[in-house]
Amino acid sequence: MTYWQKSKDFTQETPKMTGIKSSVLDTVGGTPIVRINNIGPAHVELYAKLEAFNPMGSVKDRFALAAIEAAEKDGSLKPGQTVVEGTSGNTGIALAMVCAQKGYPLVITMAENFSVERRKMMRFLGAKVVLTPAAEKGSGMIAKAEELAAEHGWFLPRQFENEANADMHSRTTAKEILADFEGMGLDYWVSGFGTGGTLKGVSRTLRAESPDTRIIVTEPDNVPILSSGIPQARDDDGRPAFSHPMFRPHLMQGWSPDFIPKLAEDALSAGVIDAFQPVAGDAALQAARDLATKEGIFCGITGGATFAAALSVAETAPEGARILAMIPDTGERYLTTPLFEGVPEVMSDEEMVISRSTKGFRFDASGGGASPIPAATQEANPEVVEFVDKTLADEPVVMFALEWCEFCWSVRKMFAEAGIEYRSVDLDSVAYQKDNLGGDIRVVLRNMTGLPTIPQIFVGGQHIGGATETFDAFNDGSLKARLDAAGVSYDADMTRDAYSFLPTWLHPR
Repeated sequence: MTYWQKSKDFTQETPKMTGIKSSVLDTVGGTPIVRINNIGPAHVELYAKLEAFNPMGSVKDRFALAAIEAAEKDGSLKPGQTVVEGTSGNTGIALAMVCAQKGYPLVITMAENFSVERRKMMRFLGAKVVLTPAAEKGSGMIAKAEELAAEHGWFLPRQFENEANADMHSRTTAKEILADFEGMGLDYWVSGFGTGGTLKGVSRTLRAESPDTRIIVTEPDNVPILSSGIPQARDDDGRPAFSHPMFRPHLMQGWSPDFIPKLAEDALSAGVIDAFQPVAGDAALQAARDLATKEGIFCGITGGATFAAALSVAETAPEGARILAMIPDTGERYLTTPLFEGVPEVMSDEEMVISRSTKGFRFDASGGGASPIPAATQEANPEVVEFVDKTLADEPVVMFALEWCEFCWSVRKMFAEAGIEYRSVDLDSVAYQKDNLGGDIRVVLRNMTGLPTIPQIFVGGQHIGGATETFDAFNDGSLKARLDAAGVSYDADMTRDAYSFLPTWLHPR
């Protein structure tokens, strides 16, 4: 059974989401529309189209697949050719998925001010990420991509003007909306714009097949570039000549770049936009948080902005109006943005009260009824004692560890950064499982140190302690003195705070 099948009423491509797929690319599209039940006025019906259900969590999966396959078809993308694109992140993540599956190298250019987790996601998927100065805005990252494409003969999808972008949305997104509202009717469709592909592709199809649907475009209230009436200056090739005069920095990553994209301008020129709805940054953040806490919908800032605009539309919409907001992505790529500001990493006072409401398994030092760790009473195996003694005598730096313990990995990272060679005895590894050797070593270590915890670090046969004691010793210089005495080389210029190697949720400071 193929991925694309014909709808009973439309001749468009609509995704079939059940059955075995030939690849992850066969899961692009077919995203759900859900009713909003707990937010907004009671006299209207609010809906959200959740593009986070695409495999890489955003609406840009549609463009990435369409752009690569269109280029394959017309021959502009050759087998094994490198793809390069400038993006704020979602397009890059989507292209990384498509290129990984199809075997194309990918280079992404991205302004340095976009969230760090986007870079990591793209690199995890195998892409190279080249950062451009934030001061150069979106234009800078696009210009860098164009330079690289020209210099190296790489393929540039040109997301802001590529007709495959809008065509994909006419062919899939718009048809999905029409099919879902068949027999009901849709009164308002609310969307922001980034490349303009969703806007152009969906709006022209809705205008043709559902002419009573009003198309509402939302922008940051401080960046009304599309609604300003001020045309975008373009060069002879039709690309933006410079930043639009109405552009200002704003919160909505992926929305409203510092120029009017050609695809968005096409929608404006076609007269399909019925109204503009500006949205403030604070309103976008609050709407995203409300969707999370009141509807269980996890979205990013742009999704919050679109929904905030839909709420504004709802205030004056007639009784029974149906309003659909496009929610373009998920919230996980916004963890280092203002969206998550104020979300604590440690327990709040209220959570601590809950923890203290029962006696055991508590993090607070006061105990309050928590059971103390009993002292070691087991007798050690003499052969294992000999093994531990010999290991400490033969190796100047030894860490008794667990393979996947966060504290152990933090120490490993610090040792690697400082150039400290060491032996790691991983007590839970396959090598130490036979005859419970790892467990017997833990008995020896507890008898030696009085401590049941792992890791335990030794330098020159002397016990340093666990992770925090080792970090303290590094920071106060005493670890370096012990390394010198043991004849262990290290990078004396590495002065980074040792605690910075802990995962943030484990950081005690």
